[in-house]
Amino acid sequence: MSDATRLGVFKTYKLYVGGKFPRSESGRVYEVTDSKGNWVANAPLSSRKDARDAVVAARKAFGGWAGATAYNRGQILYRVAEMLEGRRDQFVREVAEAEGLSKSKAAAVVDAAIDRWVWYAGWTDKIAQVVGGANPVAGPYFNLSTPEPTGVVTVIAPQESSFLGLVSVIAPVIATGNTAVVVTSEKAPLPALSLGEVLATSDLPGGVVNLLSGKASEMGPHLAAHQDVNAIDLTGAGAELARELEIAAADNLKRVLRPRTEDFTASPGTDRMTAFLETKTVWHPTGSLGASGSSY
Repeated sequence: MSDATRLGVFKTYKLYVGGKFPRSESGRVYEVTDSKGNWVANAPLSSRKDARDAVVAARKAFGGWAGATAYNRGQILYRVAEMLEGRRDQFVREVAEAEGLSKSKAAAVVDAAIDRWVWYAGWTDKIAQVVGGANPVAGPYFNLSTPEPTGVVTVIAPQESSFLGLVSVIAPVIATGNTAVVVTSEKAPLPALSLGEVLATSDLPGGVVNLLSGKASEMGPHLAAHQDVNAIDLTGAGAELARELEIAAADNLKRVLRPRTEDFTASPGTDRMTAFLETKTVWHPTGSLGASGSSY
């Protein structure tokens, strides 16, 4: 069959929840356009029910993911980078359309996003040494502080940086053992939804990352008030919505990372990892301390 008579196969974008690819339970979609206003695809318009399902999936996955060794989490994050490298051309095209970039600039963004996964993969088994340790105390005790993941984290992804910014807010959350419910960029959700396909083939357990396209103003309040969500990242929320979500999050004392001006091309540092960590401190007796020294 010649190219002139062949019908193209349009891609159907779906949500990524619990390791599966459902359509929105509401059946709704919305039009996604490129930077010039041309139609690109229809994306699922997630509902309150989709958000609740994503929280259930994230909670179910939390125990296994938090209990995995830090080394194993690092291997899986590195595997994500490997899979992205293999689909680089696809993401270059989608990022160029989403953000109105030239092919060369979009390629630089995708390369930076891949490198960002590798960077966080290297931190999974090192962050405990940076923020944990032995504490000096008066008395015959060992006093040890160790970081532990907060739990289920809702992430309002950046609106403008549809891929590098997205990776920069997801990777630190899961690198430290949390699970994530992510509300993607509303106007440019396609790179995020394609990322779900990569995560599904990267050994990442289902439910560790859940991706919802649609309106943050619609899903955000329900996620911020959800009693089984432990923290919320407001990076992609506007000032008015961020204040509304912060007030709702106070009901069960969620950790809140407030929106700020960020350059996602800069070195990320460790603050996004430590933002969603708790510190567990354990006291352990060393035994009697006599004139001859310690006995254990």
